[in-house]
Amino acid sequence: MVVVITIVAILAAGAALFIRNPTQAFIDSENRANLTDRADTALRRMARDIRNALPNSVRTASNGADSFIEFVPVKVAGRYRAAVGNSATDNPLDFSLSADTFDVLGPAVNIAAGDELVIYNLGIAGSDVYEGSNSRALQTTGNLNTLSFSGGLFPQPSPSSRFFVVSTPVSYVCDMTNHVLLMYNDYTMQATQPSNVATLNGLATARQLAANLSTCQINYVPGILQRSGVVTLYLGFTQDAATVTLMHQVNVVNSP
Repeated sequence: MVVVITIVAILAAGAALFIRNPTQAFIDSENRANLTDRADTALRRMARDIRNALPNSVRTASNGADSFIEFVPVKVAGRYRAAVGNSATDNPLDFSLSADTFDVLGPAVNIAAGDELVIYNLGIAGSDVYEGSNSRALQTTGNLNTLSFSGGLFPQPSPSSRFFVVSTPVSYVCDMTNHVLLMYNDYTMQATQPSNVATLNGLATARQLAANLSTCQINYVPGILQRSGVVTLYLGFTQDAATVTLMHQVNVVNSP
């Protein structure tokens, strides 16, 4: 019996060594697949939102290991009537007035309470949605073919007669202190980008999109007028012995 037990123990130890590596490889493969899916889902969500950013509204910041990106999502866009046409009822936008109504060319646009009208956002002083220099409060809600605004003169017209309707900004944050990816929205425009988690927590409630981050960086290279900027996103996750890092680039159209 002693001999049999000894032989069985030796065989069991050998079998365990033989099975351990394939089993661990399978577990690591499952972990990597899970991490890749989580990273890809987070990146796709961020990319989808960033592509819908108001031209020249993307801005990034860093605070130690934390990275921040903020932008203003476009709810709806269209073209305004710039001049009187063939009908006596044509109602163009008058840039000499601090409050006005104007025709929307094309389909009606849906306006909700609190929406703002933005024209020719360049992201610079005097034409910056964050400072409010080229955004005005819309006065009516519903599915409209005529828009009305108040709040002052627009600084300059759009060369292509384009307008945008926006609501509130959105921020994505790599919180590397807690190793989580956070999203903030529904907070008021800030002239200076909030680049601190505590500051954003005072403005809105965070939503956690991902946890167990090992790497998280957000970089932005702004283009010039009529060209695209590029946002580069790096997300890395670690679970047990498995680590996955993905990089995704998003083109941002900056033609206002």
